[in-house]
Amino acid sequence: MRIKILFMAACLVAIIAVAGVALAMNNRGLGFLESYRCIIDHLLGATYERGTVEWYDDYLLWNAFLPRVVLGIVLGAGLAVCGVAMQSVMNNPLADAYTTGVSDGACFGAVAAIVTGFTFSSALGSMGIVTNAFIGGFVPAIILIILSNAVRMNPATMILVGIALSYIFSGMETVIMVSTDADTLKEAYLWQIGSLGDIVSWDQCLIPLTVCILAGLFLQACSSKLNLLTLGDDSARSLGLDVRVFKTVVMVVASLAVASLVSYVGIVGFVGLVAPHLVRMILGGNNRYVIPASAMVGSLLILIADLIARTVIAPEELRVGIVVSMIGAPVFLYLIVSRRKSYGEVFR
Repeated sequence: MRIKILFMAACLVAIIAVAGVALAMNNRGLGFLESYRCIIDHLLGATYERGTVEWYDDYLLWNAFLPRVVLGIVLGAGLAVCGVAMQSVMNNPLADAYTTGVSDGACFGAVAAIVTGFTFSSALGSMGIVTNAFIGGFVPAIILIILSNAVRMNPATMILVGIALSYIFSGMETVIMVSTDADTLKEAYLWQIGSLGDIVSWDQCLIPLTVCILAGLFLQACSSKLNLLTLGDDSARSLGLDVRVFKTVVMVVASLAVASLVSYVGIVGFVGLVAPHLVRMILGGNNRYVIPASAMVGSLLILIADLIARTVIAPEELRVGIVVSMIGAPVFLYLIVSRRKSYGEVFR
Protein backbone atom coordinates (compact mmCIF):
# COMPACT_ATOMS: atom_id res chain seq x y z
CA MET A 1 0.00 0.00 0.00
CA ARG A 2 2.81 2.41 0.86
CA ILE A 3 4.46 1.90 -2.53
CA LYS A 4 1.17 2.56 -4.31
CA ILE A 5 0.55 5.80 -2.41
CA LEU A 6 4.13 7.00 -2.90
CA PHE A 7 4.01 6.21 -6.62
CA MET A 8 0.78 8.12 -7.17
CA ALA A 9 2.00 11.02 -5.03
CA ALA A 10 5.20 11.19 -7.09
CA CYS A 11 3.15 11.19 -10.31
CA LEU A 12 0.94 14.00 -8.99
CA VAL A 13 3.97 16.12 -8.05
CA ALA A 14 5.49 15.47 -11.49
CA ILE A 15 2.24 16.52 -13.20
CA ILE A 16 2.13 19.76 -11.22
CA ALA A 17 5.78 20.45 -12.05
CA VAL A 18 5.49 19.76 -15.80
CA ALA A 19 2.19 21.64 -16.03
CA GLY A 20 3.84 24.62 -14.34
CA VAL A 21 6.68 24.57 -16.86
CA ALA A 22 4.14 24.41 -19.69
CA LEU A 23 2.20 27.36 -18.25
CA ALA A 24 5.42 29.34 -17.90
CA MET A 25 5.89 29.07 -21.68
CA ASN A 26 3.72 32.11 -22.27
CA ASN A 27 4.27 35.44 -23.95
CA ARG A 28 3.56 37.41 -20.79
CA GLY A 29 6.85 36.70 -19.03
CA LEU A 30 5.13 34.84 -16.19
CA GLY A 31 7.36 32.25 -14.57
CA PHE A 32 6.52 28.96 -12.89
CA LEU A 33 5.48 30.37 -9.51
CA GLU A 34 3.88 33.47 -10.98
CA SER A 35 1.67 31.34 -13.21
CA TYR A 36 0.37 29.25 -10.33
CA ARG A 37 -0.08 32.32 -8.15
CA CYS A 38 -2.14 33.94 -10.89
CA ILE A 39 -4.33 30.83 -11.18
CA ILE A 40 -4.83 30.62 -7.40
CA ASP A 41 -5.73 34.31 -7.24
CA HIS A 42 -8.26 33.80 -10.04
CA LEU A 43 -9.84 30.87 -8.19
CA LEU A 44 -10.04 32.97 -5.03
CA GLY A 45 -11.99 35.60 -6.94
CA ALA A 46 -9.35 38.25 -7.54
CA THR A 47 -10.41 40.97 -9.99
CA TYR A 48 -8.35 43.55 -11.84
CA GLU A 49 -9.07 46.79 -13.63
CA ARG A 50 -9.66 46.08 -17.29
CA GLY A 51 -6.67 46.87 -19.48
CA THR A 52 -4.04 46.66 -16.75
CA VAL A 53 -1.03 44.35 -16.93
CA GLU A 54 -2.49 42.15 -14.18
CA TRP A 55 -5.80 41.90 -16.05
CA TYR A 56 -4.07 40.79 -19.27
CA ASP A 57 -1.92 38.28 -17.37
CA ASP A 58 -4.97 36.78 -15.68
CA TYR A 59 -7.10 36.77 -18.83
CA LEU A 60 -4.53 35.18 -21.15
CA LEU A 61 -3.25 32.65 -18.64
CA TRP A 62 -6.73 31.51 -17.66
CA ASN A 63 -8.37 31.61 -21.09
CA ALA A 64 -5.55 30.87 -23.53
CA PHE A 65 -2.78 28.90 -21.84
CA LEU A 66 -4.50 26.87 -19.09
CA PRO A 67 -7.12 25.15 -21.34
CA ARG A 68 -4.35 23.48 -23.36
CA VAL A 69 -2.66 22.14 -20.23
CA VAL A 70 -5.95 20.95 -18.73
CA LEU A 71 -6.98 19.17 -21.92
CA GLY A 72 -3.56 17.52 -22.09
CA ILE A 73 -4.11 16.15 -18.58
CA VAL A 74 -7.62 14.98 -19.47
CA LEU A 75 -6.45 13.45 -22.76
CA GLY A 76 -3.71 11.40 -21.12
CA ALA A 77 -5.90 10.32 -18.21
CA GLY A 78 -8.86 9.44 -20.44
CA LEU A 79 -6.86 7.35 -22.91
CA ALA A 80 -4.99 5.55 -20.12
CA VAL A 81 -8.10 4.74 -18.08
CA CYS A 82 -9.98 3.54 -21.16
CA GLY A 83 -6.94 1.44 -22.03
CA VAL A 84 -7.13 -0.21 -18.61
CA ALA A 85 -10.85 -0.86 -19.08
CA MET A 86 -10.44 -2.37 -22.55
CA GLN A 87 -7.56 -4.59 -21.43
CA SER A 88 -9.74 -5.91 -18.61
CA VAL A 89 -12.79 -6.40 -20.84
CA MET A 90 -10.75 -8.16 -23.52
CA ASN A 91 -8.58 -9.89 -20.90
CA ASN A 92 -5.69 -9.12 -23.21
CA PRO A 93 -2.70 -6.84 -22.57
CA LEU A 94 -2.54 -5.85 -26.26
CA ALA A 95 -5.94 -4.17 -26.13
CA ASP A 96 -6.06 -0.39 -25.76
CA ALA A 97 -8.41 2.55 -26.02
CA TYR A 98 -8.56 2.23 -29.82
CA THR A 99 -9.25 -1.51 -30.00
CA THR A 100 -12.88 -0.99 -31.01
CA GLY A 101 -11.84 0.95 -34.12
CA VAL A 102 -12.58 4.36 -32.65
CA SER A 103 -9.46 6.00 -34.11
CA ASP A 104 -10.01 5.02 -37.75
CA GLY A 105 -13.74 5.71 -37.51
CA ALA A 106 -13.02 9.19 -36.16
CA CYS A 107 -10.46 9.80 -38.90
CA PHE A 108 -12.98 8.80 -41.55
CA GLY A 109 -15.61 11.15 -40.13
CA ALA A 110 -13.19 14.06 -39.87
CA VAL A 111 -11.72 13.52 -43.34
CA ALA A 112 -15.22 13.35 -44.82
CA ALA A 113 -15.98 16.75 -43.29
CA ILE A 114 -12.68 18.31 -44.40
CA VAL A 115 -12.63 16.96 -47.95
CA THR A 116 -16.29 16.80 -48.94
CA GLY A 117 -17.81 19.32 -46.56
CA PHE A 118 -20.36 16.72 -45.45
CA THR A 119 -21.23 16.76 -41.75
CA PHE A 120 -23.79 14.94 -39.63
CA SER A 121 -24.94 18.22 -38.12
CA SER A 122 -25.71 21.75 -39.18
CA ALA A 123 -22.44 22.93 -37.64
CA LEU A 124 -19.77 24.17 -40.01
CA GLY A 125 -16.02 24.58 -39.72
CA SER A 126 -14.22 23.01 -36.79
CA MET A 127 -17.41 21.99 -34.97
CA GLY A 128 -18.62 20.14 -38.05
CA ILE A 129 -15.34 18.21 -38.07
CA VAL A 130 -15.70 17.48 -34.35
CA THR A 131 -19.25 16.18 -34.82
CA ASN A 132 -18.24 13.95 -37.71
CA ALA A 133 -15.21 12.62 -35.85
CA PHE A 134 -17.27 11.82 -32.75
CA ILE A 135 -19.98 9.99 -34.67
CA GLY A 136 -17.46 8.28 -36.93
CA GLY A 137 -15.48 7.11 -33.92
CA PHE A 138 -18.53 5.77 -32.11
CA VAL A 139 -19.95 3.82 -35.08
CA PRO A 140 -17.31 1.02 -35.22
CA ALA A 141 -17.52 0.65 -31.44
CA ILE A 142 -21.28 0.13 -31.65
CA ILE A 143 -20.84 -2.36 -34.51
CA LEU A 144 -18.32 -4.34 -32.47
CA ILE A 145 -20.55 -4.32 -29.39
CA ILE A 146 -23.57 -5.51 -31.39
CA LEU A 147 -21.59 -8.28 -33.10
CA SER A 148 -19.98 -9.41 -29.85
CA ASN A 149 -23.39 -9.77 -28.20
CA ALA A 150 -24.96 -11.43 -31.24
CA VAL A 151 -22.40 -14.19 -31.72
CA ARG A 152 -20.86 -14.30 -28.21
CA MET A 153 -17.28 -13.61 -29.28
CA ASN A 154 -14.31 -14.44 -27.11
CA PRO A 155 -11.83 -11.62 -26.33
CA ALA A 156 -9.37 -12.63 -29.05
CA THR A 157 -12.12 -12.56 -31.68
CA MET A 158 -13.30 -9.15 -30.48
CA ILE A 159 -9.80 -7.75 -30.99
CA LEU A 160 -9.65 -9.23 -34.50
CA VAL A 161 -13.07 -7.77 -35.35
CA GLY A 162 -11.88 -4.39 -34.07
CA ILE A 163 -8.84 -4.62 -36.34
CA ALA A 164 -11.06 -5.54 -39.29
CA LEU A 165 -13.34 -2.57 -38.63
CA SER A 166 -10.30 -0.31 -38.41
CA TYR A 167 -9.15 -1.45 -41.84
CA ILE A 168 -12.62 -0.92 -43.31
CA PHE A 169 -12.85 2.68 -42.09
CA SER A 170 -9.21 3.32 -42.98
CA GLY A 171 -9.91 2.15 -46.52
CA MET A 172 -12.92 4.44 -46.88
CA GLU A 173 -10.85 7.31 -45.51
CA THR A 174 -8.11 6.63 -48.07
CA VAL A 175 -10.61 6.63 -50.94
CA ILE A 176 -11.74 10.12 -49.94
CA MET A 177 -8.21 11.46 -49.43
CA VAL A 178 -6.81 10.34 -52.79
CA SER A 179 -9.55 12.23 -54.61
CA THR A 180 -8.76 15.69 -53.25
CA ASP A 181 -6.20 18.44 -53.86
CA ALA A 182 -2.85 18.78 -52.10
CA ASP A 183 -3.85 21.54 -49.66
CA THR A 184 -6.97 19.75 -48.48
CA LEU A 185 -5.04 16.50 -48.26
CA LYS A 186 -2.48 18.20 -46.00
CA GLU A 187 -5.22 19.57 -43.76
CA ALA A 188 -6.86 16.15 -43.49
CA TYR A 189 -3.55 14.46 -42.77
CA LEU A 190 -2.53 16.97 -40.10
CA TRP A 191 -5.87 16.54 -38.33
CA GLN A 192 -5.16 12.84 -37.89
CA ILE A 193 -1.92 13.54 -36.02
CA GLY A 194 -3.08 14.61 -32.60
CA SER A 195 -2.31 18.11 -31.40
CA LEU A 196 -3.19 20.34 -28.46
CA GLY A 197 -2.11 23.46 -30.32
CA ASP A 198 -5.61 24.24 -31.58
CA ILE A 199 -7.16 24.21 -28.11
CA VAL A 200 -7.54 27.88 -27.22
CA SER A 201 -10.67 28.13 -25.06
CA TRP A 202 -12.61 26.40 -22.31
CA ASP A 203 -15.49 25.85 -24.74
CA GLN A 204 -13.32 23.39 -26.64
CA CYS A 205 -12.47 21.56 -23.40
CA LEU A 206 -15.92 21.36 -21.83
CA ILE A 207 -17.32 18.27 -23.57
CA PRO A 208 -14.22 16.02 -23.44
CA LEU A 209 -13.51 17.19 -19.88
CA THR A 210 -17.03 16.37 -18.67
CA VAL A 211 -17.30 13.04 -20.51
CA CYS A 212 -13.89 11.82 -19.38
CA ILE A 213 -14.41 12.78 -15.73
CA LEU A 214 -17.73 10.93 -15.66
CA ALA A 215 -16.25 7.92 -17.48
CA GLY A 216 -13.25 7.84 -15.15
CA LEU A 217 -15.43 7.97 -12.03
CA PHE A 218 -17.66 5.22 -13.40
CA LEU A 219 -14.75 2.93 -14.27
CA GLN A 220 -13.10 3.54 -10.90
CA ALA A 221 -16.37 2.62 -9.18
CA CYS A 222 -16.42 -0.60 -11.26
CA SER A 223 -12.78 -1.48 -10.55
CA SER A 224 -13.66 -4.55 -8.47
CA LYS A 225 -15.84 -5.90 -11.28
CA LEU A 226 -13.07 -5.24 -13.79
CA ASN A 227 -10.82 -7.31 -11.53
CA LEU A 228 -13.29 -10.17 -11.82
CA LEU A 229 -13.11 -10.04 -15.63
CA THR A 230 -9.36 -10.67 -15.51
CA LEU A 231 -10.13 -14.06 -13.95
CA GLY A 232 -11.99 -15.10 -17.10
CA ASP A 233 -15.64 -14.88 -18.10
CA ASP A 234 -16.62 -18.19 -16.52
CA SER A 235 -15.03 -17.35 -13.18
CA ALA A 236 -16.54 -13.86 -13.19
CA ARG A 237 -19.96 -15.30 -14.00
CA SER A 238 -19.69 -17.83 -11.21
CA LEU A 239 -18.98 -14.97 -8.79
CA GLY A 240 -22.27 -13.31 -9.71
CA LEU A 241 -21.24 -10.86 -12.43
CA ASP A 242 -23.47 -10.47 -15.49
CA VAL A 243 -20.50 -10.54 -17.84
CA ARG A 244 -22.30 -9.73 -21.10
CA VAL A 245 -24.16 -6.68 -19.77
CA PHE A 246 -21.18 -5.38 -17.82
CA LYS A 247 -18.80 -5.69 -20.78
CA THR A 248 -21.30 -3.90 -23.01
CA VAL A 249 -21.67 -1.00 -20.58
CA VAL A 250 -17.91 -0.64 -20.08
CA MET A 251 -17.23 -0.70 -23.82
CA VAL A 252 -19.90 1.94 -24.47
CA VAL A 253 -18.56 4.20 -21.73
CA ALA A 254 -14.94 3.80 -22.86
CA SER A 255 -15.83 4.35 -26.51
CA LEU A 256 -17.80 7.50 -25.70
CA ALA A 257 -14.89 8.89 -23.73
CA VAL A 258 -12.29 8.10 -26.40
CA ALA A 259 -14.50 9.38 -29.23
CA SER A 260 -15.04 12.67 -27.38
CA LEU A 261 -11.27 13.06 -26.99
CA VAL A 262 -10.13 12.22 -30.51
CA SER A 263 -12.88 14.34 -32.07
CA TYR A 264 -11.26 17.44 -30.57
CA VAL A 265 -7.59 16.48 -30.45
CA GLY A 266 -7.01 13.88 -33.17
CA ILE A 267 -5.30 10.53 -32.82
CA VAL A 268 -2.71 10.12 -30.07
CA GLY A 269 -1.45 6.56 -29.81
CA PHE A 270 0.29 4.36 -27.26
CA VAL A 271 -0.97 6.18 -24.14
CA GLY A 272 -3.71 3.62 -23.50
CA LEU A 273 -1.18 0.83 -24.05
CA VAL A 274 1.99 2.05 -22.33
CA ALA A 275 0.54 3.68 -19.20
CA PRO A 276 -1.39 0.60 -17.93
CA HIS A 277 1.56 -1.72 -18.66
CA LEU A 278 3.99 0.53 -16.81
CA VAL A 279 1.68 0.85 -13.81
CA ARG A 280 1.00 -2.88 -13.61
CA MET A 281 4.73 -3.62 -13.60
CA ILE A 282 5.13 -1.36 -10.56
CA LEU A 283 1.87 -1.69 -8.63
CA GLY A 284 0.45 -5.06 -9.68
CA GLY A 285 -2.85 -5.83 -11.33
CA ASN A 286 -5.48 -4.52 -8.91
CA ASN A 287 -7.58 -2.09 -10.97
CA ARG A 288 -8.52 -0.18 -7.85
CA TYR A 289 -5.01 1.28 -7.98
CA VAL A 290 -4.18 0.72 -11.65
CA ILE A 291 -6.95 3.03 -12.88
CA PRO A 292 -5.97 6.21 -10.95
CA ALA A 293 -2.24 5.52 -11.33
CA SER A 294 -2.60 4.96 -15.08
CA ALA A 295 -4.56 8.20 -15.36
CA MET A 296 -1.67 10.06 -13.74
CA VAL A 297 1.00 8.35 -15.85
CA GLY A 298 -1.02 9.02 -19.02
CA SER A 299 -1.45 12.69 -18.12
CA LEU A 300 2.26 13.03 -17.37
CA LEU A 301 3.17 11.39 -20.68
CA ILE A 302 0.97 13.81 -22.66
CA LEU A 303 2.24 16.87 -20.80
CA ILE A 304 5.87 15.88 -21.37
CA ALA A 305 5.19 15.11 -25.04
CA ASP A 306 3.42 18.44 -25.54
CA LEU A 307 6.27 20.26 -23.82
CA ILE A 308 8.75 18.60 -26.19
CA ALA A 309 6.50 19.36 -29.17
CA ARG A 310 6.49 23.06 -28.26
CA THR A 311 10.24 23.41 -27.70
CA VAL A 312 12.16 21.07 -30.00
CA ILE A 313 11.70 23.19 -33.14
CA ALA A 314 10.56 26.45 -31.51
CA PRO A 315 9.03 28.80 -32.55
CA GLU A 316 7.29 26.14 -34.68
CA GLU A 317 5.53 23.17 -33.05
CA LEU A 318 5.54 19.46 -33.66
CA ARG A 319 2.26 17.59 -33.39
CA VAL A 320 1.95 15.97 -29.97
CA GLY A 321 0.83 12.71 -31.59
CA ILE A 322 4.23 12.41 -33.27
CA VAL A 323 6.13 12.94 -30.03
CA VAL A 324 3.95 10.48 -28.09
CA SER A 325 4.56 7.82 -30.73
CA MET A 326 8.30 8.47 -30.66
CA ILE A 327 8.31 8.14 -26.86
CA GLY A 328 5.64 5.48 -26.45
CA ALA A 329 6.85 2.99 -29.04
CA PRO A 330 10.39 2.55 -27.63
CA VAL A 331 9.05 2.46 -24.06
CA PHE A 332 6.50 -0.19 -24.97
CA LEU A 333 9.14 -2.19 -26.83
CA TYR A 334 11.36 -2.02 -23.74
CA LEU A 335 8.52 -3.18 -21.51
CA ILE A 336 7.91 -6.15 -23.80
CA VAL A 337 11.57 -7.18 -24.06
CA SER A 338 12.41 -6.65 -20.39
CA ARG A 339 9.34 -8.38 -19.02
CA ARG A 340 10.19 -11.93 -18.04
CA LYS A 341 6.63 -12.97 -17.26
CA SER A 342 4.34 -14.14 -20.01
CA TYR A 343 1.55 -11.93 -21.32
CA GLY A 344 -0.97 -14.23 -19.72
CA GLU A 345 0.27 -13.11 -16.30
CA VAL A 346 0.05 -9.39 -16.96
CA PHE A 347 -3.09 -8.95 -14.85
CA ARG A 348 -1.99 -11.09 -11.93
